[in-house]
Amino acid sequence: MTFTHLIPFLAGLLLLYYGAGWLVQGASLLARSLGLAPMVIGLTVVAFGTSAPELVVSMVSAFKGKSMIALGNVVGSNICNIALVLGLTAVFQPVTTSRIVITRDIPLMLGVSAFLMLLSLNSMIGRFEGMLLLGGIIAYTVFNYKVGLRIDRTGAGVTDPAAPDLVAHGQVRKRWVQYLMAAGGIAAVVVGADLLVDAAVGMMTALGVNEKFVGLTVVAFGTSVPELATSVVAAMKKEMDISLGNLVGSNVFNLLSVVGASAMIRPISIPGGFVHSGLVIDYLVMMAISALPWILMRRDLTITRRKGLILFGCYAIYVMFLILKS
Repeated sequence: MTFTHLIPFLAGLLLLYYGAGWLVQGASLLARSLGLAPMVIGLTVVAFGTSAPELVVSMVSAFKGKSMIALGNVVGSNICNIALVLGLTAVFQPVTTSRIVITRDIPLMLGVSAFLMLLSLNSMIGRFEGMLLLGGIIAYTVFNYKVGLRIDRTGAGVTDPAAPDLVAHGQVRKRWVQYLMAAGGIAAVVVGADLLVDAAVGMMTALGVNEKFVGLTVVAFGTSVPELATSVVAAMKKEMDISLGNLVGSNVFNLLSVVGASAMIRPISIPGGFVHSGLVIDYLVMMAISALPWILMRRDLTITRRKGLILFGCYAIYVMFLILKS
């Protein structure tokens, strides 16, 4: 990898990180000013904003015909969110969640993962399958919206994680500034995604590795940087009440909307076939790691530091496996 590829790659990472932050802050403040409930903002605006890098990178990859970067980015990001992000977060501060995440959200994430695997068996995710996945994210969003409204009526709503610090520092700006922040965030994410994909393709060519490897590792880690930074900072501030729920929601968003939108732009083909390409192993790893929080938390609802090290160790072993295989 030369500086020719490294500089645009780092520039793309920075734009993705700051762009996602601007998008979440601007859109959250705008939604608050329009009177939306905090829980609804958290389940819609913030969920979309934190997954915006994965969405745009995969869509740009699909548009440029790099389907394995698009699909590898989703699979790798989901593995990264649970094993690396949740693992490191728990090392800084044990993560405790609610029972509903264990009984409803994680099984739903596993079910969606199994459905995507079923769609991939013929080595092609076409536009019709993309429509099914996009329909799934619409149903998921509507369901969470109704649940959020019901919780808000009981007075037990979850606050918008992007807004409290802004209010505390007097940063609730005029509406035109909120529009500008959201629009600037979208522009930065789009430009950053384009730089990142081009740099990833350049690295792939220079290092002689396939695009699936690049999507599963370098690009997946890059698009998970916002979740990693946000979760670690929240852990250091001991504000971990909705951390796992957000990560699980982000993974569901990735599987449904990111793959769905990418397939709608251009059908995603799997060169060499689903089995022979080795992607079936990556899917199984994603599902196994996605099930780990359920296994580790089903009794005490907590990821301790020791359990966090287990998750982080699983990610390190998986990356080492990819490197050795490549």
